[in-house]
Amino acid sequence: MTDQILKEAGQASAEAAFGRYVSLHDWRRQIADLYAAVRAMPEEKGWMHWRGVRDRLFREHLQSPLSPARRAQFRGIDCFAYDPALRFKVELGPALGCEMIRLEAGKDGTVTLVPFAMTIGLEAALGKELTLYWIEGYGGGVFLPFGDATNGQESFAGGRYLLDTIKSADLGSAGDGRLILDFNFAYYPSCAYSEAWVCPLSPIENRLPVAIRGGERNAPP
Repeated sequence: MTDQILKEAGQASAEAAFGRYVSLHDWRRQIADLYAAVRAMPEEKGWMHWRGVRDRLFREHLQSPLSPARRAQFRGIDCFAYDPALRFKVELGPALGCEMIRLEAGKDGTVTLVPFAMTIGLEAALGKELTLYWIEGYGGGVFLPFGDATNGQESFAGGRYLLDTIKSADLGSAGDGRLILDFNFAYYPSCAYSEAWVCPLSPIENRLPVAIRGGERNAPP
């Protein structure tokens, strides 16, 4: 009897893991497809497509950071109006004087963020340059969180993300090799929607002194 119970429990656990990882793979694939489509579109049209697809995923997908109850009431992610002045093409230089960041990420263990590059070309418009981080681990990826003067009032207090290439959030580069940073595509980390998530928040090095009224805003839906 005990062996049968253990067998059934193991089967249930395997089936749950199967469903969870299949849906996670599908979410990641759809996000990758989304950013690939956005990169091929005119800027504002791409932004509108980005909003529409994210709204659908948040409303319908099993990997949505929203609970089922909140999904049932979901009416869309609130964003600032599109502003073409918030799209930049920047060069990169080495990150100087920045320290590694280590974050305890629950079941994912310790996440290490290594500062490796700094933008060249944002300070005149935004008051300072931003540091790009490399997320250490299998494969790794580029990560760019930032904070600004809207945090805590008009946007999530912990800041927003611009780049997270592990999850395919990347608008690519211009033809001359400069990196495209478009703050209209700034979005909240998953922990803004649920305490079940542990997310890196904006480091002090990336707190902009100005208000960035582009991208996701207001309280999470």
